[in-house]
Amino acid sequence: MLKCDSEQLMSEEVLEIVMKKDIKFDEPVVIEGFPDVGLAGAIASMHLIESLKLEEIAYIETPLLPPIMVVHNGELLHPVRIYGNERLIVLTSEIALPLTVLNPLVKKVVEWLKGLNAKMLIALTGFPVENRLEIEKPEVYAVVSKKEYAETLSKYKIEVLQEGFISGIYALFLKECLKAGLPAIALVAQSFLKYPDPGAAAELLNSLNSILSLNVDIKPLLENAEEIRLKARDLLRQTERVAPSAYRNVEGELPLMYR
Repeated sequence: MLKCDSEQLMSEEVLEIVMKKDIKFDEPVVIEGFPDVGLAGAIASMHLIESLKLEEIAYIETPLLPPIMVVHNGELLHPVRIYGNERLIVLTSEIALPLTVLNPLVKKVVEWLKGLNAKMLIALTGFPVENRLEIEKPEVYAVVSKKEYAETLSKYKIEVLQEGFISGIYALFLKECLKAGLPAIALVAQSFLKYPDPGAAAELLNSLNSILSLNVDIKPLLENAEEIRLKARDLLRQTERVAPSAYRNVEGELPLMYR
C-alpha cells in the first residue's frame, strides 16, 4: 500500500502544467475533450479551438507520456495542450493518453482549475451505440457530478442519465471535481465506437452552444466529415491500443460492418 501511494505521489510530481501566457482568469468555464469513444470529444474540442481562434496558453509536461511532439505550420508543439482566454479554457490532446497518466493528469488539472477559481468543467465524450448508422442526429445526454445541476440542463432539453456506469477520463474528471467542489458536467453523444464521429462531435457542440451561448458553427464538421475521419483514424487506433479495456466491455455491441 505504501508503495502504491509513493508511486502515485511521484507520478503527480513529474507532471507539470507549463504556462505559455500570463493570463488573469475570470472564473473560466473549462472544456475537456480528450481522445475517447469515437473521438467525439477530441474532434469537438479541436473544432472549438479553431472556430473561436483560441490561443495556446499552456501544455502538459511529463515523462509519463510517450516521446512525441507535434509539428503544425512549422511550429513544434507538445501533444497535450491547453487553449483559452480569461473566460474559457479548452483541454485537448493529439495523442491517445496512456492509462498510467490519467490519474495524475486529472488530479493536477483539477487542482490547477481550483486555483484559478474556475466556474465549471464540461467534459465532451461519446458512448457507443450499435445502430449508429441508422441515427441521423445523435442524441446528447449528460452525467452530472451533483444532482442539482440537472435542473440547469433541463432548460436546454438535455436529458441527464439516471442509472448506469461511466468510465474513462471523463469519469475521473467528474470524480475529482466532486471531491474538489468544482461543478462538473459530462456531455455524452451517441457515437460510433471504432470510427471517428464528426456527427457526434457536432451534436456535442450544439449542446455546448446552448449552455454557454458560444455560437460555434458546426457546418464545417458535417461538410468535411470524411476528411476529418481520415485525419482522425490514426488517433483512434492509438486510443484503442493504449486503453483496450475501455473497448473490450462493449466489443459485442459493435455494428456488424465494424467488427
